[in-house]
Amino acid sequence: LLFDNCLSMKSQKPELQQKQWAPAQYNSTGRDTLLRMDSRLGHQCHLVNTMGLLVNCNCHRHIRVIRPHIRPRVIRLHTRPRVIRPKSHPPSHPPQSHPPQAFPPPQPPQSHPPQAFPPPQPPQSHPPQGFPPPQPPQSHPPQGFPPQQPPQSHPPQGFPPPQPPQSHPPQGFPPPQAPQRHPPPPPTQGYPQQPQGYPAPSTANYQPNQLTQSSAQQPGIHQMSPPANIRSPQQQQRSLHPDQMPSAVHVLEDDLRRFQASASLSSSGTRHYESGPANIGRPPPLVTSVDRLIMTDCGSSLPTFMRPTLSSVPRTSDLLKSSGGLAMGLIVAPMMPATKSGSGGSVAIATSELGGSGGGGGEDSIVRCIRCRAYMSPYMAWLDGGRRFQCGFCGARTDTPQSYFAHLDQTGCRVDAAYRLELRLGSYELPAPGLEYRRGDRATFNESPPPGIVFAIDVSYRAVHSGLTALVCDHLRRRLPAFLPSETAPDGQTQISPRVGFLTYDRSVHFYNLSASLSQPQSLIVSDLEEPFAPLGAAISGGFLVDLSSSATLIDQLLESIPQQFAGTAVSDIILGPVVEATLDAFTSCGSVGKLVLLHTGLPTCESAPGKLLQRDNRKLLGTEKESSLLSPVGDYYEALAKRCSDSGLGVDLFVCTDAAYADVATLGQLPFITGGSLYKYASFRSDTHGNQLASDLELAVSNCLAFDCSMRIRTSAGISCSDIHGGFNIVGEGILEAGAFSSDRAVAVELRHDSKLADDDAEPVLAQCALLYTGLSGHRRVRVHNLALATTGQLADMYRSADVDATLNLLVKAALKLLLKKGPLEARSALVSPCVGILTAYRRHCVSAGSSMGQLILPETLKLLPVYVNAIVKSDAFQGADISTDDRSYLMYLCSMMDAVASNVYFYPRLMPVHHLPPSREADDESDSDEAQDGVGDGEESDSADLCELNLKQIRCSVDRLKQNGVYLLENGIVMFLWLGSKVSSTWLLSVFGVNSVANVRCDQTELPRLDTPASRLIRRLVDEIRLRRRRHLRLYIVRPGDKFESWFLNFLVEDRASDFSANGEGWGSSYVDFLLHVHKEIRSKLG
Repeated sequence: LLFDNCLSMKSQKPELQQKQWAPAQYNSTGRDTLLRMDSRLGHQCHLVNTMGLLVNCNCHRHIRVIRPHIRPRVIRLHTRPRVIRPKSHPPSHPPQSHPPQAFPPPQPPQSHPPQAFPPPQPPQSHPPQGFPPPQPPQSHPPQGFPPQQPPQSHPPQGFPPPQPPQSHPPQGFPPPQAPQRHPPPPPTQGYPQQPQGYPAPSTANYQPNQLTQSSAQQPGIHQMSPPANIRSPQQQQRSLHPDQMPSAVHVLEDDLRRFQASASLSSSGTRHYESGPANIGRPPPLVTSVDRLIMTDCGSSLPTFMRPTLSSVPRTSDLLKSSGGLAMGLIVAPMMPATKSGSGGSVAIATSELGGSGGGGGEDSIVRCIRCRAYMSPYMAWLDGGRRFQCGFCGARTDTPQSYFAHLDQTGCRVDAAYRLELRLGSYELPAPGLEYRRGDRATFNESPPPGIVFAIDVSYRAVHSGLTALVCDHLRRRLPAFLPSETAPDGQTQISPRVGFLTYDRSVHFYNLSASLSQPQSLIVSDLEEPFAPLGAAISGGFLVDLSSSATLIDQLLESIPQQFAGTAVSDIILGPVVEATLDAFTSCGSVGKLVLLHTGLPTCESAPGKLLQRDNRKLLGTEKESSLLSPVGDYYEALAKRCSDSGLGVDLFVCTDAAYADVATLGQLPFITGGSLYKYASFRSDTHGNQLASDLELAVSNCLAFDCSMRIRTSAGISCSDIHGGFNIVGEGILEAGAFSSDRAVAVELRHDSKLADDDAEPVLAQCALLYTGLSGHRRVRVHNLALATTGQLADMYRSADVDATLNLLVKAALKLLLKKGPLEARSALVSPCVGILTAYRRHCVSAGSSMGQLILPETLKLLPVYVNAIVKSDAFQGADISTDDRSYLMYLCSMMDAVASNVYFYPRLMPVHHLPPSREADDESDSDEAQDGVGDGEESDSADLCELNLKQIRCSVDRLKQNGVYLLENGIVMFLWLGSKVSSTWLLSVFGVNSVANVRCDQTELPRLDTPASRLIRRLVDEIRLRRRRHLRLYIVRPGDKFESWFLNFLVEDRASDFSANGEGWGSSYVDFLLHVHKEIRSKLG
């Protein structure tokens, strides 16, 4: 902060030019630390800047260092420090004669090459941000993912204890400075109209906190102290105030307000966002806004299904390269749930019966381009009075079938365009009658048996004694008819559900015949593990796959008898590969497709079974360059098996319910990753603590899968092609993938490249089409088509204007995770940080006025959240989980690779919401500080029956300085959920939600809130249920009090603060938002010279 003062001091006192300060030693008393200078060393200014010290000097020998209570970074010096107690406080420096800059001035040259990140700090014992590491077995039921640490007699503290008050002011912002006479002029050129950088050169819009009388001479001291055991913002060596940096919360709120204000007004008086020609070339609403807007398909796919990274595509590859790292691609989620809650609106996939009106059956009944086989879209041009059409993708001209012919109006459009959904909507479905395609030797017809869902239940010793077997059997017996999905038959009256089957396994596979003609279930055991098979022959006629309603009595008998039959088992060895192979044989023998739901407990260790895995866990490799060997799948057995399942139309859902033992999720996770299923993992599983979570996830996994035996193709306009696809599945060609199933929450990231220069005609858009051919629940083949139109541009500023930060980061994350397995963690993190710096450097070089001050960091409007998101990503557990278990790390990497843009956004920047104002009653308001109203819900007297969106529950920034001791905050990241209770929460609120009057009496071991008949209890529970429903996953709830063992885990999700640990490789990837922004600005200035 006083770096310029040090330069001034050095120039005034030549003796200091030959002297150097030794590294600071941590002073546990919180007093000032005096450092002795050593004339043998140099670079004292570099030391000041690197360590971020606030230095005052009153002599030539001693320096008084004012620093927060954080251990200093390690500086490579060769002198032994000497700590001396001060006798008196040295006077401060005189005011500077030059005006301060908006950013710290450039640093002197360093003798070592610049690092990719701020200097490292020593590793600490706290668990990392993100996933909690495991801990040794406990005598009490495990609490989810407890932090890995030795047993303690007291709860571990998440942060250092509070220090005694300092006699000097901590470093704050803004510092006392001389009045600024001539602030830098604002930029007058480039897009968009820019703010005055971060921070702004003037503090006119920043209102510093009021100071008490005792601190009137100490600028930078805040009135409100942080919660206990939480590091103060001033203790993180900030030289910027967070309120002067781009806020994710403010950007998200502004985006929603902007689109709500600009939405089209319908005849009914409601406002709709239209995806079509009216908004071509403009970025779509952010993922947080889509759920709150009424979306209308007007000829281009909604961002829910296809979200581009650039809505204006550069016409040449050279223009794309000049952007410094902007990605050109798409985030495609074709089976995303069609209905989104928010503002009373919904979006739906329309099913068109007109596309297949050719009448001849087979492929000829669907009108497609004769050359590229693209499906019909609103961007086909009609010629010769409607007798031919020109493809918008390849330009080929195709004759219109007689059955599809229609005349054209005076504008050249078909007269029936308003009635044909494929001609006016960006997303639609068509029936695919007759023989649609042939995969190998297996032909897929329109009319086939309904898909089947098989539940494979582990009955080994570990599964039985953890309660998994009894829990699953009991839940399926009670709830299976309720959550099994169904679909209306083509006749519009009959409801068709998938057939179901059951098998159990330990070191052999047990099939069950549930034919309705039997009086009780029959068990058939397959002990041949070398060549496993289905013993029932044709699975349908043999009674393996049965209709739920016709065999309900036998199913009930079976599920009730399984826990009793295996209650005394002593079999500890289990298999997995033969279970999948035998199930695959059962499906292929009857020509059916479907899904296998595996409920598994550990590492397959049976000696005689294929797919046996060895114990290879070595957590010492995590955080090093060798961790890729530990996180990569071993062997090719499970990969080959997963591809066989995809080719045969069988998807796999895997539920890994382990204790603390290693299960090699990196290898087993290939089954759902490639086949299109879902992956779930429960650490230290016990039925009494994880029962509700497993049961809910099982229901969601079964009910959300509506597509089987899938084949997806990405088509693009001439000049653009698909270069790579990230996100799993079986990639069989350029832009082509196959999957046994397609879960609704799965999304792929498609990278695009230039094949040639695009046309200069602004009226000719770039088109992209996603066509997903699949089998529905009724057994009929369908094709779901999504069309997207993008503008073209020859200006770099237009590219920045149309960039989408959510899609860009989703693509970069998935590509970086793939790179992590190939080249290691440093390459993966650099693949995220380098584009961030390159994009902002190119923007500063090409799109900002040359007269702008280099002390200002100017960010593009659409990408101003790029630094905070990238910093949160690189220090997340998916990229830096060195202190969590290997299985947890692999699990998170798989999840991030399968996420859509919404899920990745909320995972890397969690939602933090104050809930102590629910319900917004007078009693709650009276006992809360008035300044918290800006962080809570909006004004109004909503009742507890109001919709959650109408409560206007607001998000706050993920930082410790936003927490108040008299507040209650709910944090969720799509995987886990916390309810943090301050030490001074209102007793009225506690009584209405927990039934106790003190925070100390709240039970923190409960994972569900008490069901009390109060408005506050009902609203909080509804909020938790709503979040779980929207995330399509049961988020386990942790109740956290100050000082509890899980508080440090909760605080690590506050991603704007410095992480409580640093990676073992010494690269220091745990920087705070402030530190990372300073680092990015430094790199930009370095690149610009």
